Amino acid sequence: MKRPSGAERKRPRGRERVPRPGAVHASPPDHGGRLPAALLIPGDTGMGLSALGWQVVHRLLAREPEIAVERFFLGKGFDALVSEDSGCSLTIFPLMAASVSFEEDFLPLLRALDATGVPSEKAERPDYPLVLVGGPIAFLNPAPLIPLADAFWVGEAEVGLVEFCLAMKRAVFEGVPKAEFLASVKDMPGLFVPGLSKTPVRRVLALGEDAPRLFCPAASTYTGASSAIPDAMLLEVNRGCPHACRFCAAGYIYRPPRHAHMADLVKLVEEGAPQKVGLIGTALTDWPDLLPFLRWLAERKTKFSLASMRADGLTEELLAFLRQCGIRTITLALEGASERLRRAANKRLDPEVFISAVERCARHGVNHLRVYLILGWPWEGPEDYEELEGFLGRIVAARDRGHGAKTREFMRITLGASSLVPKPFTPMQWAPMMSEERLIAAQKRLAEMVRPLRGVALSVDAPFQARLQGVLSRGGEEVFELVRLAAEHGGWKKAMRRFEVETAELLDRERAADEIFPWEVVDVGVRRNVLRREYERAARFVHSPVCPPEGCGKCGLCGMDAWLAAAPGR
Repeated sequence: MKRPSGAERKRPRGRERVPRPGAVHASPPDHGGRLPAALLIPGDTGMGLSALGWQVVHRLLAREPEIAVERFFLGKGFDALVSEDSGCSLTIFPLMAASVSFEEDFLPLLRALDATGVPSEKAERPDYPLVLVGGPIAFLNPAPLIPLADAFWVGEAEVGLVEFCLAMKRAVFEGVPKAEFLASVKDMPGLFVPGLSKTPVRRVLALGEDAPRLFCPAASTYTGASSAIPDAMLLEVNRGCPHACRFCAAGYIYRPPRHAHMADLVKLVEEGAPQKVGLIGTALTDWPDLLPFLRWLAERKTKFSLASMRADGLTEELLAFLRQCGIRTITLALEGASERLRRAANKRLDPEVFISAVERCARHGVNHLRVYLILGWPWEGPEDYEELEGFLGRIVAARDRGHGAKTREFMRITLGASSLVPKPFTPMQWAPMMSEERLIAAQKRLAEMVRPLRGVALSVDAPFQARLQGVLSRGGEEVFELVRLAAEHGGWKKAMRRFEVETAELLDRERAADEIFPWEVVDVGVRRNVLRREYERAARFVHSPVCPPEGCGKCGLCGMDAWLAAAPGR
């Protein structure tokens, strides 16, 4: 029996797929000989306007005179998509480019295509539109979306994406069929056309002559009250991370680590003239220009906020300046419950430095300290929680010492505990994931620890959602069926009950050393044997070196030096 497609599929009860009233134009706008390109952004307008990746793509395409790019915010995906810019239906656009950052974005993307009447499976779209998927998912693990996407953009949009769109523009205007066009571009750098491209496809990088420099930092194109972070321009301070934490995909798929130059960020702020700036990066306190840039912002009376910082980077000078500027919340990452788990994670954290940072925060009048912790390590045991209980007591004592007589500046502490999801292209890709029952038990143990501590709150994630993310991030093409079931039956939990693939096979077993993974259709640059070596070192609770500050090509430990040297054009 043929599977129903598109709008024929069963709709969740009470979820009528209708466009926003009056939004669809009777006739499409005149694009003046330009290629109509739809940029699909997961989330509602507020969340979309606070995401940087798609804004880079929009800026690149919007300044190209041969391309007419318009924005489509997916929301939850139940309604037919119409352009944020013209109110036009998605159906008039031959190019649909989706920026996908998280696995949970799969569902609103599929729902939105179906609701608009665009078949969500490429087998049912023999001709245009061409659905192109980009964003981190495209080079973390594109496999679950292979049944949906005609092609993936693997890597950074600054290199080659505009050229791809211009090639497609010529093909569309010359009447070249989609299949013929894809066959002609299948070997284009950065493009993965499933079934046609030679794999693994190399990730493309925007690198200048000054290798450690992030010469094209991302910045918000849009600010304003409708953004989830109102009136703030988001600026990318660094991309990638040199600390090589073994659970962190960003530390591996964004190599080599690169810092922005202060002059580049100053120029962006002067051009945008925002009321506030939000600094984004995986290693903010590693940036040598952090304090000078913050001082420059303060001099021009521009407010700012910062992402998570390392305890060893939170110096007396930096903290005093942050409090002087009105920063009242500080975020520090603890990661592992014990020192041995932090060694397994390759998290270099001196407990005494962390305690000193807590006391310093309290002394300077910080009123909210967030501490992040990861649960679910394969080697986790009762002894790790016993050590954590003692350490939490030390944190509270350090806070109380820091307060001294300044009780009116009481610093509350939130312990945020997330569940470990062993992600592709990290050393943990071989690791089993902790069961939902054990994760719930670990959270209950944390709650018992925190309950008697004055001014300490606990925030945890949902173990079901973490396990779902594990299935979506570690599976192959068969996982698309789970997304389809979620779209048809009203959500992930109902879909998981109907999903016929054994999720334990994806999550609960340690992978064999020689097992081939579905995500290895992409080459991110870090050698597989290096990742395996790091997994084995994690099991022995042994640290490994950080990336050298002078950039890749200086240590030769992970293979990025040879990978970069072999890049086309070098």
